[in-house]
Amino acid sequence: MSVNAAIAERFSQIADMLELTGADAFRINAMRRAARAVEGLAQDLASLAADRKSLLAIQGVGARVADKIQEFVQHGSMAEHLALLEQVPPGLLRLLQIPGLGPKTVRMLWTERGITDLDGLKRIIADGSILSLPRMGAKTVENLKAAIAFQESNSSRLHLGVAMPVAHGVVDAMCAVRGVTRCTYAGSLRRGAETIGDIDVLIETGETETAREAFCTLPGVERVLVRGENKCSVRMRLAQEGNRWGADEADGRSVQVDLRLVEPGAWGAALMYFTGSKEHNVRMRERALKRGMTLSEHGLFPLDQDESPPHSRGVRPVAGATEEEVFGALGLPWIPPEVREDRGEMSLTRTPSLIESGQVRAELHAHTTASDGLLSLDQLIGHAKSRGFHTIAVTDHSRSSFQANGLSPERLRQQIRDVRQAQGRFAGIRVLAGSEVDILADGALDYDDELLAELDIVVASPHAALGQDSAQATARLVRAIGHPATRILGHPTGRLVSRRKGLEPDMGAVFQAARAQGVALEINAHWLRLDLRDTHVRGAVEAGCLIAIDCDVHDPADFNNLEFGVLTARRGWLPPEQCVNTWEAPRLHAWLRDRRVEVTP
Repeated sequence: MSVNAAIAERFSQIADMLELTGADAFRINAMRRAARAVEGLAQDLASLAADRKSLLAIQGVGARVADKIQEFVQHGSMAEHLALLEQVPPGLLRLLQIPGLGPKTVRMLWTERGITDLDGLKRIIADGSILSLPRMGAKTVENLKAAIAFQESNSSRLHLGVAMPVAHGVVDAMCAVRGVTRCTYAGSLRRGAETIGDIDVLIETGETETAREAFCTLPGVERVLVRGENKCSVRMRLAQEGNRWGADEADGRSVQVDLRLVEPGAWGAALMYFTGSKEHNVRMRERALKRGMTLSEHGLFPLDQDESPPHSRGVRPVAGATEEEVFGALGLPWIPPEVREDRGEMSLTRTPSLIESGQVRAELHAHTTASDGLLSLDQLIGHAKSRGFHTIAVTDHSRSSFQANGLSPERLRQQIRDVRQAQGRFAGIRVLAGSEVDILADGALDYDDELLAELDIVVASPHAALGQDSAQATARLVRAIGHPATRILGHPTGRLVSRRKGLEPDMGAVFQAARAQGVALEINAHWLRLDLRDTHVRGAVEAGCLIAIDCDVHDPADFNNLEFGVLTARRGWLPPEQCVNTWEAPRLHAWLRDRRVEVTP
């Protein structure tokens, strides 16, 4: 874990523990601001700590916070953090990870019933004594039970955004090993799945023992599980960089990484096999058998009566050097990894045209320090321009998102003026004055129509009342889509991957309304959201809906989440033409002025 991530984690934990012990709100909020500031910082705090003025120049860092940063850099710990850990049972911090359990409720469970861990919470749920506690009615307890079950069923898998940096690190390290000619990751990670169980890495090398030794002694390896001729497996500590919502993701966790040493001439077959999915591979083997061949990680071979593997008998493969060669020999076009899920890809007659990250030219959902972002207006515009975007939309939170410092009508009008002035300072990029407007429980938007009409873009998003039943959720989203100001339906379900289910509307009705109104449905690219999820993207694409892929930018690192949004889009078979972020500026801005355009599915 980097110094910045470690410091951000401790500030976040201090804030949680202060709230659990009943400290005043000012101290708690100061720690949360400090955590956000450090998470979004590009510079290494270890190099800044010696210069107190540099620390104090960071927005969100005051004198007391600067003291703690310097203390950690010098000693590797913070006295306040250690003191609070002595007061607060560690199980309480884990309880805070359960959806719907905030610090106030956890504090009540602790002080009223002595609950200090998940087992204790399960006990009072089972015996019914939890019902005697304040605000713990039957419905609340049922929701809590569901949240616990949901978390436990997903806790063994890693988020895409946590696993990907580990995979890149391993691949980069192995590529530098003497004798390695090719190296890449495979498995569900290559397919862009939102969570993964382990990481598969393939290498081709002429010096196998050198590669095995290098892999088993990589930094972060906790334990070598297997060291065989063609496969090595290790448990590797996670070193998650600071990232919004994910500071605790790697806490005490590790991941299994499997290294496969691929024999010469079998790279394509092995890459295909270890990429999967299992269901796709079954269909591929069936297709091979129907054509009188057998397919494995070693290659595509002629089928005969000898039961021993063809490669072990020196049989020459029909194909295997490249994936394209194997697909072609089976009468198929090359199929992108993201769609290898046995969801219709075996019927393809040509490689589908799927969106790529380099085609995205606009970011239409971004926050500044005016609400809960860490970038000033000019900084946000500068980062967007440096990435080659022709458009950046400033969409700070609306007034009902008080926890995110949502803008009052007066503050929003001032921001509109600020955006217009900022446009004059930046050539070569269009700056849009917008808002991420809360969709209220009944589907109304959070500002009046007169103010909404002043904006260049409205991203209408659900943030609260995410436990509504399907009928309520559907009516709510359809009404928001129908508002004349709405251009994008932001993270439509409000789910957090493996943490919160979010709304469960009738997505068919949502697709129909969005198509009819010309409203784009968002894929929020943060790896904890990925909302729309891949299956919803597929449905929206088939329904002819427009899609927006947005990074929901709060700090500079969030721009990098575009990779995960695009992977999710590709899993949903999204072509570039159907994504508004790929459009040239004149077409995009024309659509923003008049969203009711014809969409070609």
